[in-house]
Amino acid sequence: MSASQPAFLDLEGVSRRFGDRVVLSDVTLAIPPGRITCLLGESGCGKSTLLRIISGVDRPDGGRIRMSGAEIVGPDRFVQPESRRIGFMFQDYALFPHLSVAENLAFGLRHLPKAAQRDRVAEVVARIGIAHLIDRYPHSLSGGEQQRVALARALAPQPAILLMDEPFSNLDQGLRERVRRETLATLRRIGTTAIIVTHDPQEALAVGDLIVLMRGGRIEQVGTPFEIYDRPASPYAAEFMGPCNRLTGIFSRGRIETPIGTFPADLDLPDGALALACIRPQALSIGPDGHGISARVMAKTFMGESEQIDIMVHPLAETLRMHSHVRIPMAVGEKVSLQLNGAEIHVFADDGLGANGRGTNPRETID
Repeated sequence: MSASQPAFLDLEGVSRRFGDRVVLSDVTLAIPPGRITCLLGESGCGKSTLLRIISGVDRPDGGRIRMSGAEIVGPDRFVQPESRRIGFMFQDYALFPHLSVAENLAFGLRHLPKAAQRDRVAEVVARIGIAHLIDRYPHSLSGGEQQRVALARALAPQPAILLMDEPFSNLDQGLRERVRRETLATLRRIGTTAIIVTHDPQEALAVGDLIVLMRGGRIEQVGTPFEIYDRPASPYAAEFMGPCNRLTGIFSRGRIETPIGTFPADLDLPDGALALACIRPQALSIGPDGHGISARVMAKTFMGESEQIDIMVHPLAETLRMHSHVRIPMAVGEKVSLQLNGAEIHVFADDGLGANGRGTNPRETID
């Protein structure tokens, strides 16, 4: 968000606890207008709680929220959900099974005269492209059709902001990508300010104009997809956005020395301090033995469009993992030479978690 562009939604010091468990801790965030913001994080990090607090379904224990400059949540103020002009699209769509599509769309318009309801339903039906579904009932719709109807129902009252909680998670992979693409095209065409919750970093990279990575009830990093992937602020951010090989090294004169090479390190550390290199699998490549760092192929896994290869390098205790989009002729057990692409190497002060040849990925622990 540029300095000249005011935030549409301002969160300041928002906190929430359930009993002794702190779910949100001092969350401060600016949501830009007319853009899609993704709240990203593993299960239990507080992203869905934050969405409920924004909508008014839940109250924070502390902090303020301003919408277009007007306070809607504060120590002495709480605007009721129905007065916030905020739309909410649930993960399971929550369509009323006993109502037709037209009746579902009109449900949130009951404050309008009948003629105005019909006009507004017709407008949103045309905009979303679901005229052929208007007389059908939810049970007769496919997952993709239900998702489009749920989107239309959320947009029918003309909300100032749309909140979406894991909106594509119930769809099969192929359908998910198509519906996601159609939904994003609709939101961007009409200039909707939207906040989408997801636990999938690849989805966040594909969807968000702005990504808010959360961890343990706090904000870990905020940035555009390119910023958060190319310039992660912490080892956690680097590993959450994609697999990494972790290597501990020694910091000296603006560089980190590791068993497989020395890399630039823009760190405020004394010489001799431990530092950490997070190396993307795509940063590694191999060639015939004798043209780089001596290594050995330990395993190969064919993944369709790419191949995953585990490589052992002395004196590392565990293998390094690389991805290749070209076929690697070297067989398991064969000696090779390892080469590195420094553009995919992120360097941090050591976080004390130790180094393993193949870095852990926080996504592997998500339910």
